[in-house]
Amino acid sequence: MAFEAYDEYEQSERVQQWLRQNGLSIVVGIAIGLVGIFGWQQWNKHKADHQAEAANLYQQLSVAAAAGKNEGADTLTERLVKDYPDTAYALFAMGDRAQRQVQAKQLDKALESLGWAESHASDANLKALMQLRSARVLLAQGKGAEALAALDRMAPKSYEGVAQELRGDVLVKLGRPDDARKAYEAAKAALGENAPQSVQMKIDDLAVAGKQGA
Repeated sequence: MAFEAYDEYEQSERVQQWLRQNGLSIVVGIAIGLVGIFGWQQWNKHKADHQAEAANLYQQLSVAAAAGKNEGADTLTERLVKDYPDTAYALFAMGDRAQRQVQAKQLDKALESLGWAESHASDANLKALMQLRSARVLLAQGKGAEALAALDRMAPKSYEGVAQELRGDVLVKLGRPDDARKAYEAAKAALGENAPQSVQMKIDDLAVAGKQGA
């Protein structure tokens, strides 16, 4: 019994000695852990607030644009680009601005807006969407080779049906009817039952043109 009591006493002394030697490290470790948890919670809250603020600005922008208040929409776009460039709302805002610029026949400015959105998009689908829109604008400018390059930058299978149809349009512009027909057929296959009649009409037009040129 005396031995057991001594053993317990010795163990207690060893524990207390260890705590004296390492107690500060334990306290510091616990404090760092608590700060880390609190900091992580605060960071998540900051990100959520950041996204919510950007969403609110984009909603205001959409209302202004719908009301034809382009100047106000542009001001809100600049705020999103400056203060919230890491959010998808800034990309949407620049995409919307590009659309307004296209409607105003400001195609070079539209390409600049789309270029900003493409370079800041971290999501592959959003990046591909901006590349697709850039290709449309470039085709409207008569820049077929650049439009084709924009389509080539798109990730495989991204907006495949629409992209292939646009590729066909570009290839027609470049005087490559055989490649254009392949692109239209790929578009029709990708879109399936949702393929618009216009795709088949374009294929038929190429066939007619081929017969006439033969």
